[in-house]
Amino acid sequence: MWPISQSTRLKLVERMAKNLVTPSIWSRKYGLLKPDGDGSSAVQLYAKESSRLMIDVIKRGPVAKADAELGILAKIKECDGTTFDISGDPRKVIDGEEAEILLKLLTEPGRRYTKIYIVAGRPEEEALEVMEMFSSALEGSKLHSLNLSYNALGEKGIRAFGALLKSQHDLEELYLINDGISEEAAMAVHELLPSTDKLKDFRCSSTRVESEGGIALATELGSCTHLKKLDLRDNMFGVDAGLALSKVLSEFSNLSEIYLSYLNLEDEGSIAIWNALKESAPSLEVLDMAGNEITARAAPVLASFIASKQFLTKLNLAENELKDEGAILIAKALEEGHGQLCEVDMNTNMIRRAGARCLALAVISKPSLKLLNINGNYISDEGIDEVRDTFKNCPTVLGPLDENDPDGEDYDEEEEQDGHIEHELESKLKGLEIKHED
Repeated sequence: MWPISQSTRLKLVERMAKNLVTPSIWSRKYGLLKPDGDGSSAVQLYAKESSRLMIDVIKRGPVAKADAELGILAKIKECDGTTFDISGDPRKVIDGEEAEILLKLLTEPGRRYTKIYIVAGRPEEEALEVMEMFSSALEGSKLHSLNLSYNALGEKGIRAFGALLKSQHDLEELYLINDGISEEAAMAVHELLPSTDKLKDFRCSSTRVESEGGIALATELGSCTHLKKLDLRDNMFGVDAGLALSKVLSEFSNLSEIYLSYLNLEDEGSIAIWNALKESAPSLEVLDMAGNEITARAAPVLASFIASKQFLTKLNLAENELKDEGAILIAKALEEGHGQLCEVDMNTNMIRRAGARCLALAVISKPSLKLLNINGNYISDEGIDEVRDTFKNCPTVLGPLDENDPDGEDYDEEEEQDGHIEHELESKLKGLEIKHED
């Protein structure tokens, strides 16, 4: 929550500095700054951009207050009484008089709202009061979709919407993205929602949920047997929460998309999740498990899981530690079938020449393929040439390789030191049989 801790502040400063001095989409747009300068180049960049924005405002001219007021009302009225959306543009501070006007819309006869989108940013005391007002006004509405994202709710915010949540029995979509859901807040969701058996789409990413909160959230999800999309990305679950989640995933037979990246699941939590999903979710299309510290030791289970999911369209395993052993086994799993595969992301996995070559050969024949991303790995110059040659007839399908480091080293192991060992590893792993289930 706010204010951020000193360690978080330092990490943010480090990340911002890296973005300013490292080639990226931002540097291509605004220019690259000198990392060892005195800061003058950054000042110049901001001054230039600020001047451009001010000129745009001057050219546009003043916006009448009436226009701004009409904008948010028009946005709501355009939706024909089914969607109440006061998020995004036009953004403005809503005072008491304006809030009263908006609330009247909620109670007008004939309006049957099924989707609610509320995004705000006010001091806690004021925000909680506003939340309670909206909650009371919406209580009893038969909603199919409720989006409370980007509100730093925490437990107090969740309980402020208690009247609304308690009255919902038909929710199909619930979004709590970037809401600061602690263990207590997760318990509050579990306590206040009377029924989640119709929920099909649940998103609770970037909410700072830690291990105990993740376990509570997993318990709540146990009754959501009709889930089709589950997004829990960018939280601090850890292994224990991953194990708790695996215990309920076997109930999700309709699941088509699951996003579990950056949850610190490690090998143990990841393996438990793959084993659970292998027994369910026959039509799984999207698996996103980037940034979970998954190592090559988990690769055999991962490869067996991938082989069993023939409807996969997107596979994201970026920013793990799968290395050549993992890449070769995954390539082997993808060789047969997987005709709907569109995207494979294996960037930043310590992959070398052998792994890159196997992945390229495994996916090149997929008719729907749009992207293979193996950037940020340790592929030799010869390996890069081989991969590019494989994709010579469809070069746009192969992602950029500008962040590849042919001199990259594994600090924990001394392996794959030369082409002979690399070739031996590839031959050995490709000889393994991976069961492709019908």
